Amino acid sequence: MNNFISIKKNVETEIIVKKSKFICNLIRVESQKEAEESIKKTKKKYYDARHNCVSYRVIEDEQIVEKSSDDGEPSGTAGGPMLNILQKNNLCNVLVIVTRYFGGILLGTGGLVRAYSDATFEAINFAEKIEECIGLEAEVELDYNNLETFKYYCKKNDIYIKDYEYSEKIICKIQLEECNKERLIDDFNTKKVNLINLKFLSKKLIDKSIIK
Repeated sequence: MNNFISIKKNVETEIIVKKSKFICNLIRVESQKEAEESIKKTKKKYYDARHNCVSYRVIEDEQIVEKSSDDGEPSGTAGGPMLNILQKNNLCNVLVIVTRYFGGILLGTGGLVRAYSDATFEAINFAEKIEECIGLEAEVELDYNNLETFKYYCKKNDIYIKDYEYSEKIICKIQLEECNKERLIDDFNTKKVNLINLKFLSKKLIDKSIIK
């Protein structure tokens, strides 16, 4: 899977179109379950709104899962256009919810498409974005006197040290792109990097900025 873009933190923006209020919530999510839970919470928050239209793209099992809903608006005027914008911007692990408070003026099919699209664009333009990829998380064990050398090795080889556990030895959780896995294994086996143990745990979504 190629790299994709996500958001660093949630964003809420608002636009007014012919007296109708469009509130856009751009929410970081990690799964369909999390997206559906966020949708329920948002609908509960805006229970008195005419429509809560949604769209999301999430990564599950290394596949992109997409969903959209017009929530009572004419078919194809809300959720679909919102999803198209996520696709064109290569956004994943992002949920968009546009809440509409009706202002008394009908917008027509074209007007609705523009309004929901503009509301989505407004939030995306405001959001702080990050480039992500599917990478690997691993656990390494090392002696205290090798820690600084290992830190330098990680910096040089685009490996991110996520956290440390200090006991008799040091245990570090690290993240790296999958393309760097074989090099780390080779360096471990040939003692180019002084580790007591190396264990790969699982695939993870990685913010590429932290491993560069």
